[in-house]
Amino acid sequence: MKQSGLASVAQLAEYDEIIDVRTPAEFAEDHVPGAINCPVLSNEERITVGTLYKQVSPFEAKKVGAALISINIARHLQERFHDRPKEWRPLIYCWRGGQRSGAMQIIFRQIGWKADKLDGGYKAFRQHVMEQIDALAPRFSYRVICGATGSGKTRILQALARQGAQVLDLETLAAHKGSVLGVLPGEPQPAQKGFETQLWQALAGFEAAHPVFVEAESRKIGRLHLPDSLLLAIRGGECLEVAATQEARVAFLLRDYDYFLNDPAWLIERLESLKALQGRENVAHWQALAQQGDWATLVQALLEKHYDPHYHRSQGQNYQGRRPHSPFLTDDLSDAAILRLAQRLRSAAGA
Repeated sequence: MKQSGLASVAQLAEYDEIIDVRTPAEFAEDHVPGAINCPVLSNEERITVGTLYKQVSPFEAKKVGAALISINIARHLQERFHDRPKEWRPLIYCWRGGQRSGAMQIIFRQIGWKADKLDGGYKAFRQHVMEQIDALAPRFSYRVICGATGSGKTRILQALARQGAQVLDLETLAAHKGSVLGVLPGEPQPAQKGFETQLWQALAGFEAAHPVFVEAESRKIGRLHLPDSLLLAIRGGECLEVAATQEARVAFLLRDYDYFLNDPAWLIERLESLKALQGRENVAHWQALAQQGDWATLVQALLEKHYDPHYHRSQGQNYQGRRPHSPFLTDDLSDAAILRLAQRLRSAAGA
């Protein structure tokens, strides 16, 4: 039986609006999907109150905190919620469903709104997300698109999605192309918690009756980790290998990484991270090619010396699942060819 004024994670959809009263920094790391951020303490104010709590006394901290929270709630009422009708039903949450969300709930209920708190706060939501990933991940039949770097795997996934297939596009969710040079300029990766919330949302939207297409990934995509349960489920999937010619892969990478051409200094700096694996001499040579703008030679060298050997090692160790189909050969990775390749893969997978 629901306790008065409290709601569970399972009841999120019942409310007109979900209000996250944590700090902007906490909200940016992760939040309940669809929630709005109305902090009752700013990032700096929370630090101030926390310092008082530890260095002076809980009593002094609560006095200062209560004053700040009151001011901030008043501002939100004036600026954000002044036009909400009497029938409006908001759900409020903070970190653990304690004082920050409780303060806003009390005021809202005094006004006449039927405001509830999320029982256990964000912490309960976070536990729900991880439990659901573990429960959902093994339910699906995965079709794992394998292929050496530059085979257009992410573009193939996007074409499959446009064709109506179920797709788990891990690199797009992670805002990273999955390799040492996979950082996207001007597009930071999400926080680990935010990434996992996106994974949960994606898995929750799939139907077990249809296969899920996904790219063969290592445990890490940039600085983000795949949950163990999901990685294990994907590695047990059926592999669909794309075998593109090196010429096609070089041409594709020159298009897909075209932002390197506009900022060779950025690429030269990124290549520094390969010194431990490839040695100073090789890296210096590649940096010189980048400085000269000899992109085709550089891409070919990186494939031969770094990416292809790494691919063969990792695939042999991690993706030894069923391979009922011969490799899908192609000498063309243009947009039109990728669309045709996606159709062939979808047909072979029975999707």
